Amino acid sequence: MKIHLVTGACGFVGRNLVKRLLNTTSDFLVLVDDLSTGTHPSTWLNPKELQGNQDTQRIGERILYFQQDCRSFFQRWYADADWMKKEKGVEGNSFHNVFHFAAIVGGRSKIEGDPMMVALDLAIDAEFFYWITRFKPKRALFPSSSAAYPIDLQTDQAAIALAESDINFSKMGQPDMTYGWSKLTGEFLAQIAAKNYGISVACVRPFSGYGEDQDLSYPTPAIAARAARRENPFEVWGTGYQGRDFVHIDDCIDCILMAMENIHDGSAINIGQGKLTSFRDLIKIFTSFAGYSPEIKALTDKPVGVHSRYANMDYVQNTFGWTAKISIEEGMRRVYDAALARLGTQNQSLRI
Repeated sequence: MKIHLVTGACGFVGRNLVKRLLNTTSDFLVLVDDLSTGTHPSTWLNPKELQGNQDTQRIGERILYFQQDCRSFFQRWYADADWMKKEKGVEGNSFHNVFHFAAIVGGRSKIEGDPMMVALDLAIDAEFFYWITRFKPKRALFPSSSAAYPIDLQTDQAAIALAESDINFSKMGQPDMTYGWSKLTGEFLAQIAAKNYGISVACVRPFSGYGEDQDLSYPTPAIAARAARRENPFEVWGTGYQGRDFVHIDDCIDCILMAMENIHDGSAINIGQGKLTSFRDLIKIFTSFAGYSPEIKALTDKPVGVHSRYANMDYVQNTFGWTAKISIEEGMRRVYDAALARLGTQNQSLRI
């Protein structure tokens, strides 16, 4: 039986990966999350996965959960390398895959509103890379971000599909705020871990991931919820003409697992549709589902980030044969239906 470690396991990407692994493998999972943004596994796991052992750490038959900052989790190993073996029967070097999703996360308001808090990702990631070079799991994943790309390639002058080669450590451009710098630094550490310590590491650069269970602090589910409530006028941050490459979480997980199998040198690949969709287009998609056409009201005093950010997927398609399967229309329909279900639940609660 394989044993995997997932940090940040209760966040949006982490919990979707956990559910995928539980549904498609018989592997054992060690989850770490301090619940600073996510929710306890008991709130999102399938009921059958909750059957069996239940205590503060053991969940069902295949999950060991630690509610703590991953830095504290890693630091405990330095003091006693055998602590988990003695207490839980799991050895430090027995991890097959380590997925590192722990991070300071949030939407644009977090990235621009509290950049020094976001910079704590540097400490989180340094601790992670130090730990894997000491305890040597078979494979590790570092999720970078499209924010690592130089912002001078993402202006309103021209929309450029960002290729992996647009990040070159010998000729650097400026990434997006402290979030972009932390992810870019993590990519550099991944290459050092692979080259200097022989660790198999894969990096991915997801673009604008979205899904049905994403937090409402992110634009896609928030816009869907407002469309479900038939907001009019419909407010949009900035002009709304800024665009992103929206990719469904199921495709993100597919690509992450593919990367773990095929990338070992710390290099990074894009995860995206390879299509630029403006926020005004996104509003039109959701309001068409809702059956109305509202006035769009621009809020130009709100933080908006770069003007255009989308992926060049040629390298991933040509090298690994991978393409996103879920279209914008299908994925956004799923998000809208989930928003309707939430709205219905809220209305029912109000009636009660």
